[in-house]
Amino acid sequence: MAGEEKDYYKILGVTKDTPPEEIKKAYRKLARKYHPDLNPGDKVAEQKFKEINEAYEVLGDPKKKAEYDRFGSAQFRTGGPGFEGFRTHDFGEGFEFGGFGDIFADLFGAKARPDMYAARGADMVTGIELSLEEAFSGVTKTITFNREVTCPSCNGSGAESSQACSACKGSGAVKTAKGFFSLSQPCKECGGTGKKVTKVCPACGGSGKTARTETLRVKIPAGADTGSRVKLKGMGGAGTGGGPPGDLYIDITVKPHPVFTRKGNDVYVDLPLTFGEATLGAKVEVPTIDGVAAMTIPPGTQGGQRFKLKGKGFPSPKTGGRGDQYVVIKIAVPRNLDADGKAKVRDIDALYKESPRERLMHT
Repeated sequence: MAGEEKDYYKILGVTKDTPPEEIKKAYRKLARKYHPDLNPGDKVAEQKFKEINEAYEVLGDPKKKAEYDRFGSAQFRTGGPGFEGFRTHDFGEGFEFGGFGDIFADLFGAKARPDMYAARGADMVTGIELSLEEAFSGVTKTITFNREVTCPSCNGSGAESSQACSACKGSGAVKTAKGFFSLSQPCKECGGTGKKVTKVCPACGGSGKTARTETLRVKIPAGADTGSRVKLKGMGGAGTGGGPPGDLYIDITVKPHPVFTRKGNDVYVDLPLTFGEATLGAKVEVPTIDGVAAMTIPPGTQGGQRFKLKGKGFPSPKTGGRGDQYVVIKIAVPRNLDADGKAKVRDIDALYKESPRERLMHT
């Protein structure tokens, strides 16, 4: 009936809360099932196919979907103010049915445009190692690597000479009829290029690519850490069919340091103290990643106690602000004592009013 309200969600088997990508998947599944080419002479399937296309024409468009949720389907049916019908747009040699070009390419296993044969080159990955000091301050490194580039002799065509393809008459595409659809597909004879090679390029052997050794100076920003990555745009593998080259990614590894341990933008260092320094307090020098800092040790400092030197850590590559350095106290115990030294240690031991392990026994 002309005035009957249609439930587009029910037609596609989805709900109002279904994500757009899932609505698209539901449409694809139903379109394959009820497509007239797969159900020749089946009027029920043909009607069903029209309904699911009408439903997706609305639910696949965020603006129309919002209008449908407010006002219902009347405005989208044939002749209604919001209805545009199943549009058929000319785009070269083929047609795009209902604005669903990518979907119908899936349904028929065809690419809509020959120029889609142009492909971006592969991304490449290499790695470099930095010392902790280089990672802290930033550094410029020289790297050497091999990659494929577009052959300069044939500009990537793979041909020294060529002629127009007879199968597609140089267009690069052939038309294929699919029931009441007409789709344009890349020509299989020439691979969508519109040309047939008459003489292979001797420089690249017809591949359109040649190997090149590149040497580049790469700037590593201050604060880089293991797992950081630097991208060099366009320095990856060569594209095909006129496509752009890929990118080169440089993975960074920071080597371990004998004194400092890094955790994020913070730095940790173990600081040995004598028993006397820890007991009585002292002024000592502490190594930092960018020099030496003076530090006051308070009397009664315990082994394992941690002090913070604010702003003495690594710079953040994003904000430029610096982390902190944490100084972890280690009590250095004298070795190889003579009898007099052992006696003095016993005198010090007698100063303990209780065993330092007493609390462990009563927890």
